[in-house]
Amino acid sequence: MSLPKISCVPASRLLSSIHDLRWLLRSVTPLSVPRRALVQSEYRRPGQPREDKPQWQMFKFDFSKGLEGIKKHFKLLRHEFSGRFVGPEGKPIIEHMLEQNRVIWEFRGPDSLQEWTLSSDREIGGQSEIYLKLGRNSDTCFLYGTLQNAPPRDGETRYSGYCTMRSKQPLASFDRKMHYDWSSFNTLHLRIRGDGRPWMINVATETYFAHQKYDLYSYFLYTRGGPYWEDVKIPFSKFFLSNRGRIQDDQHPLWLDKINTIGFTLGDKAEGPFQLEIDFIGVCKDYAHTEEFAYEAYKRNPEV
Repeated sequence: MSLPKISCVPASRLLSSIHDLRWLLRSVTPLSVPRRALVQSEYRRPGQPREDKPQWQMFKFDFSKGLEGIKKHFKLLRHEFSGRFVGPEGKPIIEHMLEQNRVIWEFRGPDSLQEWTLSSDREIGGQSEIYLKLGRNSDTCFLYGTLQNAPPRDGETRYSGYCTMRSKQPLASFDRKMHYDWSSFNTLHLRIRGDGRPWMINVATETYFAHQKYDLYSYFLYTRGGPYWEDVKIPFSKFFLSNRGRIQDDQHPLWLDKINTIGFTLGDKAEGPFQLEIDFIGVCKDYAHTEEFAYEAYKRNPEV
């Protein structure tokens, strides 16, 4: 079998062809790609101006508290390593097996309020107000404010009137994301005292895709008003999936092993003052509740 004959090209001819190719590439005008296709911008609220700052201007180069931050993160890292030898989350394994109740958030001082963030429609030009402070005996959380439904005059927003309190994302050493593991429990337990308004409880879990960034698991919280405290227990099987306020058709149970935040939202369209007092927020295990999921789950390949 004879091999094909390979023709040799002189070096001078090869260099001249490369030189002609360069002139050809210079004559071709580059394609104009819009900036929107290059960088995927986040969701912008109506009425909020666009920010065209480069990425390097968004970083805060502040070295005044660098030493304190290093000490803090190395201390957290030491507690993480020492807790691994004791058990999950720094507790013995026997406690996790026999644990039936766990208090996640309780308000026993000013430092406990730093774990929460407040937001309202004032961020988009609304008139609602929300505030957070300690209770009368400094052992509860008192959430109060005023709800207004007047939309901002920006020509884009049609509806308004909401107030929200949301917990912050738990962080480990060097600002690594942590998650709450509630897989051993099946019920959310709250001790509250409200004014009769209905609230919405929103639970955010860790997501794997970009389009799931605004996924929330929600359920209703009804307060009866009056001076008496109310113990509310909501099974996790009752929470339904929503994205940006829209209930999704494809429902699936709440992922209890990677809980990020929990929040309370008020938007009942009733203008006026409101208040909600919270003693603690915890989880418990109810052996009488055996329901896995309360809503219909669609199967892509149903069994025949």
